[in-house]
Amino acid sequence: MVREMKYRKKPVIVEAFKFGVESTPAWFMRAMDKGKIRVFLIPHEDRMEINYVGIQTLEGEMRGEKDDFFIQGVEGEIYPCKPEIFAKTYELVEE
Repeated sequence: MVREMKYRKKPVIVEAFKFGVESTPAWFMRAMDKGKIRVFLIPHEDRMEINYVGIQTLEGEMRGEKDDFFIQGVEGEIYPCKPEIFAKTYELVEE
């Protein structure tokens, strides 16, 4: 019989924010300045509104939208995460 191996994710503290809801952190703005994050706009009434965000990751370009969480990982990588997945995976660290 083959034993199935199980692993637990190591506890790692990351920085994250809810896009379009919470203030945009400096690390996200720096990534935009470096061209790692691109914001795509659409016209909405008398102004431009964010349609989605394109993020260059190790796996290629990922798409993030309003209400998604954007996470800065342990190596400085940035990636989007849907709110329901974020809630199952992360909890707020009180310092």
